[in-house]
Amino acid sequence: MKQLIFLTYFFILLPISLLAQISIDECYQKTLANYPQVKQYDLIERTANYNLSNVAKAYLPQISLSGRATYQSDVTEIPLDFSQLQALGLNIPEIPTPNKDQYQVVLDVNQTIWDGGIASAQRRGTRAASEVEKQKLEVDLYALKERINQLFFGILMLNEQLAQNDILQNELNINYKRISAYIENGIANRSDLDAVRIEQINARQQKTQIEAARKSYLQMLSAFTNEKIDENTALQKPVLPATEISHTIARPEIKLFDAQTQMFDSQRSAILAGAMPRFGLFAQGGYGNPGLNMLNDKFDFYYIAGIRMSWNFSALYTQKNDLNKIVLNKKNVDVQRETFLFNNNLQNRQQQNEIARLKELIKNDDELISLRQNIKKSAEAKVANGTMTVSDLLRAINAENLARQTKSLNEIKLYLAVYQNKITNGE
Repeated sequence: MKQLIFLTYFFILLPISLLAQISIDECYQKTLANYPQVKQYDLIERTANYNLSNVAKAYLPQISLSGRATYQSDVTEIPLDFSQLQALGLNIPEIPTPNKDQYQVVLDVNQTIWDGGIASAQRRGTRAASEVEKQKLEVDLYALKERINQLFFGILMLNEQLAQNDILQNELNINYKRISAYIENGIANRSDLDAVRIEQINARQQKTQIEAARKSYLQMLSAFTNEKIDENTALQKPVLPATEISHTIARPEIKLFDAQTQMFDSQRSAILAGAMPRFGLFAQGGYGNPGLNMLNDKFDFYYIAGIRMSWNFSALYTQKNDLNKIVLNKKNVDVQRETFLFNNNLQNRQQQNEIARLKELIKNDDELISLRQNIKKSAEAKVANGTMTVSDLLRAINAENLARQTKSLNEIKLYLAVYQNKITNGE
């Protein structure tokens, strides 16, 4: 019956324990999904769509309606006197003089046939500018990975320190009991026991400080990932790659430089298109007094239709300078790219050297721990025989504890260095 109850509790708690685990890759994903700045992706995309929609409407008919009522000081007249000819019996009608008050309502319709490539250049420019904004956002969000590394591996490091602290406290408790027995046998005195007691208090205080630091780190990691991460959450220690990390750079900054270059290319196309001729159809219909016939003094309908060509030669004045500016901007991007790759390469070398150094240190840590453990056991035997003081024993215990902590610290540093190097290379 007891076994059945135990198995029931085991299978109930098993899924819970599985849920209370999180890996470094899951932290990356959840942070990127939760970070408020990620909402800019949608805003950038929607803005680009609106701009593209506006550009597409450039080939829709452009319609405008205007009207005016004017009074002018003078009008056009024919400077001929027809009264004498009429007196001779000739039937010559008088040419009317237009009124000085005139009225007009006009509807204009313009249809672009070819705009010189302006709309096409604007479309490319809109897409390129949108891509630049997206890649800038990618660069900002990519920097979050480094912060997650510091928190995640910082927590693992604190967990190791807590584990070593528990071992130290257990060691001190055992020796406290031993020293108590030695006092009863006259081998040790009360001050020896007090010395052990001081180390126990120091160990407990260190544990309190470590737990406080870990709690702070857990809260920050929980805020970044929007997940409940506390002392009961198991952070999965990642598996170090069996082979060396690739040195191929796949950072978002590279894509940003490419996007900026493409944006400048689209700007160049827009400058060239601005100096091209433009063709279009137009139609104008109106109602006014006078109409097209200025000598007809009455309200009338009229229309005009045709094809129009316009060529703004003034765009050629600054075209050369504008194109040269584009060339300089592209060269500036190339310099930024080279500078980034240079600094990235230096950082990669430093990290590779750090990884090699930590691996070499870890090789010796186990031997150091074993030697310190032998020294501690020898010290315990000497204290039991009365040939060594308790203070010397405590120094041996602390030295062994320090060796264990150093190994744990180097191991976590190695994990951190490897993952920092992966971020440097964009993996």
